[in-house]
Amino acid sequence: MFIKDKLSPSYINSLNPRYLEVDKSFYGGLIIVDYYREYTDIILKSIVSSNINLNLSIFYEKLDTYKTIKELTYYIGNTAVNIKDGNENREDIDIVAYSYNDAKFIRREMQINNQDLYYLYMYIDVFSESEKELEYLLNKVEGILQSNGILCKRANFRQEQLFKACLPIMENSKEIKNSSRRNVLTDGLSATYPFISSTIFDESGILFGINRYNNSLIMIDKFNKQKYKNANMCIFGTSGAGKSFFTKIMILRYRMIGVEQYVIDPEREYINLCNNLDGLLIKIGPSSNVYVNVLDIREESIEEESGYLQAKLAKLKGFFKLAIGEMDEEEWAILEEKLIDTYKDKGITFDDTSLYQNNIDKFCIKPIFKDMDQMPILEDVYNKLIEDEKTKKMAIKLKPFVSGYLSYLNKHTNIILDNKLIIADIYELGEDNIQYGMFIFAELFWNKVKIDRNKNKSIYMDEIWRLIGITSNREVATFIYKIFKTIRKYGGSSVAITQDISDLFSLDDGNFGKSILNNSNIKCFFSLEEDNIFTLEKFMNISEKEKIEIKSLKKGENLMFVGDNHIFSKVEVSTDESYIIEGGIN
Repeated sequence: MFIKDKLSPSYINSLNPRYLEVDKSFYGGLIIVDYYREYTDIILKSIVSSNINLNLSIFYEKLDTYKTIKELTYYIGNTAVNIKDGNENREDIDIVAYSYNDAKFIRREMQINNQDLYYLYMYIDVFSESEKELEYLLNKVEGILQSNGILCKRANFRQEQLFKACLPIMENSKEIKNSSRRNVLTDGLSATYPFISSTIFDESGILFGINRYNNSLIMIDKFNKQKYKNANMCIFGTSGAGKSFFTKIMILRYRMIGVEQYVIDPEREYINLCNNLDGLLIKIGPSSNVYVNVLDIREESIEEESGYLQAKLAKLKGFFKLAIGEMDEEEWAILEEKLIDTYKDKGITFDDTSLYQNNIDKFCIKPIFKDMDQMPILEDVYNKLIEDEKTKKMAIKLKPFVSGYLSYLNKHTNIILDNKLIIADIYELGEDNIQYGMFIFAELFWNKVKIDRNKNKSIYMDEIWRLIGITSNREVATFIYKIFKTIRKYGGSSVAITQDISDLFSLDDGNFGKSILNNSNIKCFFSLEEDNIFTLEKFMNISEKEKIEIKSLKKGENLMFVGDNHIFSKVEVSTDESYIIEGGIN
């Protein structure tokens, strides 16, 4: 077998005039027939930067300068006579005059500015694995071209010729040349340059990386509400690809400009960074004397659509399903009743005023909110459950949280969150219990975000698949989705970080993972394994070229999606930044 046999397709079906079928893929061609006379931007920029699977071919055919000037001079002379003598049809004379001025302009540019004249041919071959999707993509490409002042037509009955024109064999057959041929001077060729890359430079943003194609700086102000739909991010990549280092760089740079940041750290990766930036490290676990009470109701936790206790019960449903296991609606109704009684014993009811102390500080306009030690703890819930035969099984499952190996979660909160950088270290909880810590801090940080809408702030959720994957439940996943969906109106940003793509889309047929993706304006894909790319492809549009790029990325490189811009970038840090992130400060 020769090399050409290995490269050649197994079959080509050209019976349908609207498309060409090659090895179970369908190819539909478009011929660009006209475009704006004057272009100030790259003519095919919107097509090249799209994520549509297509092949683009551009042919330039240089004309003989001497012969062209001679023909133009002859044409100008004859046309001048026609314009002088022609008065019968005014409309035709206007068209002739228009062409006459064009000819004079081209001749002047060639004679005085030493420009050359070219014939320009442009073809686009769109491909897909199904006829239906091919038609959709062709319509989409046509729409993009028309919105940019570019006219095209389908290459019906000429699909084979256009397919060959888009192969790297430089075959531009005469059957399609006459349809696409247009004149262009040397200056105009720059507008057809196809090797472009989108870039972003927001003056008030931070450095996200360096564009690998043109070495331009990628500066993004993700909190710019006028420019971006939201400030949310997704950071995906295999272990060692550089996603954690990239996250630390972002935390460092946002720290420098005063953005409040809250990090859930299940792998104990951010301790050095926290210490070097004078952040607050909260570590919960068997060896820690820091406690956070999951039953806390905080003043800032009020929701717009419900009261304090009602909103808290909705969140606790997710936590108790993690702790006790799945419950049907009847079981949850019984547990909810016990929770309501537990709060009632502490003087907390559905009346929001019950959460304020009776004594009013004379220097304050409003009453003082209840202290953390006035809140119930898990032991109070356990005591309610153990008294009732219907809930004894629930109480037994809750026992480890009360007097067992998870008893450190059965304490009143004893920390004050008074730092702009807070790292929640939940590593000691262990693989089986780490989701409890992630949920507790997700709710705690969410409450912090809602305090002041005028301040920019970010929540980083590392290994987020634990909260929206198969090991979680719908209530917890819905709560996390709500954070991503509504954090924008509080001036906030949610950042999802994970290496387990398949687990991210494992709950509810991947709907929660897809919702997180759709509600993230910035997506950073570091190197991924082929099976993860295949999973990701099911839930978002990634072109064949982008799939190859993601798979072949080196450490520190990523493919960044910022809205409609797709940028191949590399993370760059200074020596001082690297020292702060990985080393220490004397």
